[in-house]
Amino acid sequence: MRVLKLIALICLLVFTTKAQDAVLISEGNFVRGEIKGTDYESVFIQTEELGLKEYKAKDIKSFLWNGDTYESKPFIVGKKAVVKFFRLVEGGKVNLYAVGGSSGVAEPVQPRVKARPTFGVGMGTGGGMGGGLGGGVSINLGGRRNDVERPAGAPPKAKVFYFLEKPGTGPMQEIAADGSRTAATKNLLLAKLTGDDGLTESIKATEFFDEKVLIALVKSYNESVK
Repeated sequence: MRVLKLIALICLLVFTTKAQDAVLISEGNFVRGEIKGTDYESVFIQTEELGLKEYKAKDIKSFLWNGDTYESKPFIVGKKAVVKFFRLVEGGKVNLYAVGGSSGVAEPVQPRVKARPTFGVGMGTGGGMGGGLGGGVSINLGGRRNDVERPAGAPPKAKVFYFLEKPGTGPMQEIAADGSRTAATKNLLLAKLTGDDGLTESIKATEFFDEKVLIALVKSYNESVK
């Protein structure tokens, strides 16, 4: 009997380890399983009950994958409103999101899925998403998934694009995290990270903003305004 209980416990632990991923359809309504990948428009999750199932960003709230939260967010591409997934990097009074990098489709969801998403972000003159001044994100899957072959060897490292959001102050906006557009980055941070005089002075004194600096600033702000 003890042996059977031990086997059952081991099986439960194994299943729990593999089933940490989840798709949140709505509050209190979620599906657990193993997420196979995302193209930032859909997420694919393997479950024992449903098999491999696809959920589109426009139909769910978020999903949890490898400890990261991906939230569905609306934004403007050209003149069209679309909904995509954005990885939450830091959350609180101000949210910092990311798109791209190694958290995209790392492996094909199905044997014939061979395309990788590529990302192009236009700042426009306003530097913001949905601002009506040319900002936005374009996502190119390289044609139909079944028709595009992956290049031989390791793929190049995908660039990560960051977006800043302060709920109640307008749509989220792209923010440069590569040391470029310092003045625009500084102005956006000063407009969103308000109410902390010490942090304001730090932002004004900073002349180079990369992803580590952005993450540190947003994290510091969220901790100071709790």
